[in-house]
Amino acid sequence: MALPVVGAAPPTAPRRGRLGRTLTARAVLVTCAVALVSVLVTAIVAVPLAIHGAERSEQEALAAQARLAAEVLRTRLDRGRSADEERLIRQLRDQGIDAYLVRRGAVDRAGLPPRVVQRIGQGRNVSARRSVNGERALVEGRALPGGNGVVLSRPLADGLWARVLLSLWLPLLAGLTAGVVAGLLLARRLARPIRVAATAAARLRAGDRAVRVPVEPPDEVADLAEALNGLAAALATSEGRQREFLLSVSHELRTPLTAIRGYAEALADGVLGADDTVDTGRTMLAEAQHLDRLIGDLLALARLEAADFPLEPVLVDLTQLAVDAEPTWSGRCAAVGVPFRVETPGQPVPAYTDPGRIRQVLDGLLENALRVVPPGSPVVLAVRPAGADPAHGGVLEVRDGGPGFTDDDLAVAFERGALHERYRGVRKVGSGLGLALAAGLVRRLGGEIAAGHAPEGGAAFTVRLPGDPYLTRTSA
Repeated sequence: MALPVVGAAPPTAPRRGRLGRTLTARAVLVTCAVALVSVLVTAIVAVPLAIHGAERSEQEALAAQARLAAEVLRTRLDRGRSADEERLIRQLRDQGIDAYLVRRGAVDRAGLPPRVVQRIGQGRNVSARRSVNGERALVEGRALPGGNGVVLSRPLADGLWARVLLSLWLPLLAGLTAGVVAGLLLARRLARPIRVAATAAARLRAGDRAVRVPVEPPDEVADLAEALNGLAAALATSEGRQREFLLSVSHELRTPLTAIRGYAEALADGVLGADDTVDTGRTMLAEAQHLDRLIGDLLALARLEAADFPLEPVLVDLTQLAVDAEPTWSGRCAAVGVPFRVETPGQPVPAYTDPGRIRQVLDGLLENALRVVPPGSPVVLAVRPAGADPAHGGVLEVRDGGPGFTDDDLAVAFERGALHERYRGVRKVGSGLGLALAAGLVRRLGGEIAAGHAPEGGAAFTVRLPGDPYLTRTSA
């Protein structure tokens, strides 16, 4: 279980939003809307088809009755109106059907359109919708020999739309209900991984770094789960390194403080004699300077990401910068038996940077190299152009013949305290802040820094700095 984050706000309970605020509610509403639109579209398409089908069925039924009536009256229309005709007409009228008899091209009563009577008289059948006695009706006429025929008409049913809708409302309602239920189930399925992720994020916020989210399909949900799991792992790693860094820094602070306190107590108790005062003062001064450098590095790292971090970039000749550094570092290296060499191209190498800050980076890298290089192994400061065009900037390189780094070390070389933790007690190490500070300064200056293996057998640090922005714009 990870330690809780100091000052972290307690995890907030999931908000139960108003209708339409949650993903579930929105998915349900959207699904209901889609289902409603589908039902309406179905009704718009299905109702006219159903009405057309019903009318077609009535037309076919009327056509069958017209054929039957024509067969019954085929041999009787020439004899005048008979009891059989009256009985047939009455039966049809009971079914809501009007029957018209055509004899020799003349209809027995008014109401039929003249065109229908004319067609029957010409011996042609009729199947249509016509206006009969002032209202729309289905008309079926069957022609008989001699200009005779039978015409049946049935008024188009009123309220057919209502009847069709009444017959369809139950299936449409069932479809709408199924859409709502499916939407609810789908919304819950879609929202569940998000709720799980939200809960995991709240636990992460509360300091629980052991939380993990199951990786499940679809791909988007799996990506979210993997991102949260990666975040939890990264936070756990980062907090672990921070704890190690704090432990390391506290140890580094305690060492000079212990020495200063011990000598101060000895002086206060009168244990040290007058002959030891000068050496004691030198030791306390060295420890105080060490403490001052450590505190300065910590403050610089803390301010490095601030927007007001002071930088004054100008056009700097890196060759001259290396030449100026040579007297200082050749003397320091010679004092411990380490050869110091400066390699320059013999011409100016312009770069656009802050001379004070890049010298700070250079001194930090050289001090780091001098700390680990054994006597007789070289320390090299090299300068070269980054490209054929001066606008490309320049490169500073610090190489040494020390123990160097493994490939795993190179991956964490610029992380605060990482190498210090690895090699404390194995080789001489500093505060663990120098490389992190150098990398931060180079990045703030718009450059790049990389660690690698040196041909001298040790470590190589390469700093690439940008060229003059005016020259860059001109060449572009």
